[in-house]
Amino acid sequence: MQLGINLGYWGAGMDGDNLAVAQEADRLGYAVCWAAEAYGSDAATVLSWVAAQTERIDVGSAIFQIPARQPAMTAMTAATLDTLSGGRFRLGLGVSGPQVSEGWYGVKFDKPLARTREYVEIVRKAMTRERLSYEGEHWTLPLPGGPGKPLKLTVHPQREHIPLYIAAIGPKNLEQTGEIADGALLIFPAAEHLEETTLTHLRAGREKAGKTLDGFDVCPTLPLAVGADKDLAALADTFRPYTALYVGGMGSAKQNFYNRLARRMGYEREAAEIQEKYLSGDKQGAAAAIPQDLIDKTTLLGSVERIADRMKAYADAGVTTLSLAPAGFTLEERLASLRAGAEALEHAGLA
Repeated sequence: MQLGINLGYWGAGMDGDNLAVAQEADRLGYAVCWAAEAYGSDAATVLSWVAAQTERIDVGSAIFQIPARQPAMTAMTAATLDTLSGGRFRLGLGVSGPQVSEGWYGVKFDKPLARTREYVEIVRKAMTRERLSYEGEHWTLPLPGGPGKPLKLTVHPQREHIPLYIAAIGPKNLEQTGEIADGALLIFPAAEHLEETTLTHLRAGREKAGKTLDGFDVCPTLPLAVGADKDLAALADTFRPYTALYVGGMGSAKQNFYNRLARRMGYEREAAEIQEKYLSGDKQGAAAAIPQDLIDKTTLLGSVERIADRMKAYADAGVTTLSLAPAGFTLEERLASLRAGAEALEHAGLA
């Protein structure tokens, strides 16, 4: 199992810190550095900045938002980043959510699975440098009856095949991801529930494509807080606002993928309470309602030895790249957590 680092969103006064974190991860031998986007910083610019100032670590989008870009532009961006980074780019895609898609981009959030499938087909075709033509429900290239003609990408990517990941949570999305992608970007994964919530669906998709999970990258992001095992409750409290945001407030009462995942993990009553409190404006109450067990199962908490044991559990469950989101209010704390992660992987015998 390899380690990755997830920088999350650029900004919030941590720009220089994030670069230092990426550079330290590069020095420590982390495999990949991911950057996210929502409605602030864009991931492509961040990854260009990081790739220019690192040497070995891959850079990946987690994610490029499908409603933000036409698929041909994503192919252009992927090819350019792969070329400029010397073949170190990983393309992560996702549909985002209805609030961002419709509120920020003005793109209707409908038929996300069909949109994703067509989008991936166009991106892959464009990056083969064939002349691009496509007829689908959501995209037709070139537009009929006009002056457009099939064009081909003029940039030569460093590699013939750029790894393509999809951010997936729900069963149908996971199955399609297994079928059409090279890896899955996961959030809130519990090692104890990974088989029934995730891998069984990914495996079904791989079987549709005539493949197995061999060579498929199962890549969750886990928040990391290092400390004494006797302080687990305090360490868990670090991530209460984060967990409350996703389980309670990310989306609407009817459409929250993370809340549904918590329910599938057995937290039906708690997920409902967290969401009700969060959406009513009681964010502190929502955070307080989160069981410590839920946080402990979906983060890495405690001593290096305890974190090493949890890493073993994830590796045994089928994770191939474990991306860390180290906690810390200062750069020194985040760097220390990053080093502890590498130490834990070594201690677990997984390096």
